[in-house]
Order: sequence, then structure tokens, then C-alpha cells
Amino acid sequence: MLLALPYYLLRMKRRGGYRRHFSQRFGAVEPMGEKTPGVRRIWLQAVSVGEMLAVGPVIEAFRSDPAVEIYLTTTTSTGYRLALDRYYDATVGIGYFPADWLLFSWLAWRRIQPDLVILTEGERWPEHIEQARSRGVPVLCMNARLSDKSFRRMRGARWAVGPMLDGITRVLPCSEHDATRFRELGFPTERISVTGNIKLDLTIPLLGLAEKAKLRAELGFGVNDTILLGSSTWPGEERALTRALAILRGSVSSCRLLLVPRHAERRAEVEAELKTSGFTFHLRSRGAAPGPVDICVADTTGELRKLTQLADVVFVGKSLPPHEQGQTPVEAAALGKPVLFGPGMTNFFMIADELVRGGAAQVVADEKELAEVAQKIFADPARSDAMGAAAAKWHRANQGAVGRTLEIIRAELGRLR
Repeated sequence: MLLALPYYLLRMKRRGGYRRHFSQRFGAVEPMGEKTPGVRRIWLQAVSVGEMLAVGPVIEAFRSDPAVEIYLTTTTSTGYRLALDRYYDATVGIGYFPADWLLFSWLAWRRIQPDLVILTEGERWPEHIEQARSRGVPVLCMNARLSDKSFRRMRGARWAVGPMLDGITRVLPCSEHDATRFRELGFPTERISVTGNIKLDLTIPLLGLAEKAKLRAELGFGVNDTILLGSSTWPGEERALTRALAILRGSVSSCRLLLVPRHAERRAEVEAELKTSGFTFHLRSRGAAPGPVDICVADTTGELRKLTQLADVVFVGKSLPPHEQGQTPVEAAALGKPVLFGPGMTNFFMIADELVRGGAAQVVADEKELAEVAQKIFADPARSDAMGAAAAKWHRANQGAVGRTLEIIRAELGRLR
């Protein structure tokens, strides 16, 4: 941790937003006070924005339960801001997850005093889990998944993984594929329950025609403009999308590019890239666009679902080389949008594969192929409609995970009572 500290401090400085409540990362969370007799406290950890949005239905399900309270933690500054905005009144407290070291974890545990711990997706913190085991507190891994990289690492270090997995009470994997991987690592089958992916249970409020027109004007786009959305883009992908826009303009003069960087704190980096592109652009954080632009950068937080509704084609970021992990295509699919992504979708490879096989998505190798495929979709309304319908159909067929997850959480709370 000491060797890596300079790197992480520099990274935090570049991204910004980490100074506030920084001491909580060392376990100095705000004291919770005495627990109310008969009330069970859940410590729910959701690493960032995507997970924070996904756990919403779980938090809301317990909002009206007087016997349960939730202490919510996150790892990123964007996740923290979203938590305050959405769940402040539904939780007993919101904070940053402590660094996973004995002293920091012990101090946080001493102050939070949870009765049940829930980790989401790929998070499995050894010291956090050991603190729970030593106190007899059950640990649930909700929406659990194992990426290719994590699985390879854990399989190669079973001597270290075994004790950590022993401290987990139940694993609730996203898919049978993930469940198989947990079994291969030695996790008992009877403690695995495949619940599905809770991110697929999302409900997105739809914009009306007037709202869409207003939003388009704010972005600097016209009502009849064709929009290519770069969803949750990472370094290098803004350049690829800008080049794709240049190609597309040869055949689709009305095409506009809407960029939503995965980290809004990268706005200066993205702006510097666009200044050399030759296109006009606007940053949404500066208010409404003063006039028509070629590119709008939505350097804001929590607006992706709303902005996706304007798109004609959605490109999912963190998927073009050298990136390999991918971002979630679920929101775009749920809204019935044609989806494109690069070859690197390891974090969502099952979802990506199902979307491709179902005719809802297509893999593109680079900006040239991205432009070519997008142009064909723009020029063929029937193809666009078919891909969108396939995406929506896939989404409807894969819902229900929240209900199954809540059933298991309530059963675990019942055993505590």
C-alpha cells in the first residue's frame, strides 16, 4: 500500500473530488451511535456509479421496513455524490469504503457495527470479510461475477483465496457461468444461488417528445439530427469516435456525436482532444449550448439513462483496444437502441454475447468499422428497428433478479432475528 500510495494520490488529484471525507478511507467514518434494539443494520458496499444505480431497488425495498437500516458505502467520488443525491433519506448513513487493511477496517467496523454485510459484483475484500467472520456477521456477495482476469488470478492463488471464500456466507452470482467459476474455486455448491443480474431489472423514466426536444437544444443538436452516442468512454475512445464522426459526415451530414466519458473529471483531457478535431463542440457542465455544435460532451454524472434516449446508435465504451473490460450495455438495450462495442467486453462478455447472438448488437474492431456499421444502421430504418426490438426483447427476458435477491437477503435477516 505504501509503495502504491504516490500513484493513487496522483490519480485522485487528476480526477478530483477525493479530498472531502478522505479520512473515511482510513476507517474514520462518522460514529453511528448506539443501535436501536431490534433493528438490523446492513452494511452495503457499491463501488461506483453503475453499482450504485443497481442497488437502488434493494435500498428502496427496505426504506419502509422499521426493522432494517442500511449504511451505504462507495469507493469513488462520483459514486459518493450519486449516493447522497439518491439515497440520503433512505439510509442511516453514507460514507467511503475503508482501505482493506487491518487497522482501517477494524476502526470502521467498530463504528458501523453491522449485522449483515453485502458486497456487490466483483468486490471481495479479504480484511473486510475477515472482520465479518471474526464477529460472526454473515456476508452476502450480491450480483457476484468473476471476470476472466480475476478468475485466472484467483485460480492461480487458491491458497490465498480459500480463507477469503470461507468467510463468505452466500454467493449470489449473475449467471450460471459465474456460479461455475465459484464452484471451480472451491466454494460450496449449497451456498451458491444464481439470482441473475440485478442491473437488468432497471426501470428508466422515459422522456416525452417535448422533453427530448428541449434536451437536444440544450446539447446543441437539432430535432432531426442523427445522434451517435459514445457511452461511458475511456481514454482513446473519444478520438476514435471523433474520427468515426468525420467518416460518417461523408454520407450522413446530419450526424452529431454525443460523448459521455466514464469519468466526468476527464473533461479537460477530452476538451484538449476535441480542440484538434476541427469540429465544434460544447461541454454540458457549462450549461446549455449557445448554438448548434457537432459534438457535445456530457461531462456530468447520473444523466446517461436520459441521454441514451436521444441516441440512434449507441457505442459502449472501454471496449476498443487497449481496453478489454467494457462498460455495461444494459441501459442501451433496455431502451431498445442498436448497440455497438469493441472486442474487449470481458466484464460483460455473457451479456455482450447474448446481445450479438440475438441480433441486438454488433462488434466493431476500430473507428473505421464503427463508422461503417453505424452508417448502415442509419441508412436502414428496418435494420435499426430490428436491432432495437431485439435489444428490448432480450432485456424483458432477463428480468426478475431483484426479487430473487431480496428473498435471500430477507431470509438471512430472518435467521439473525
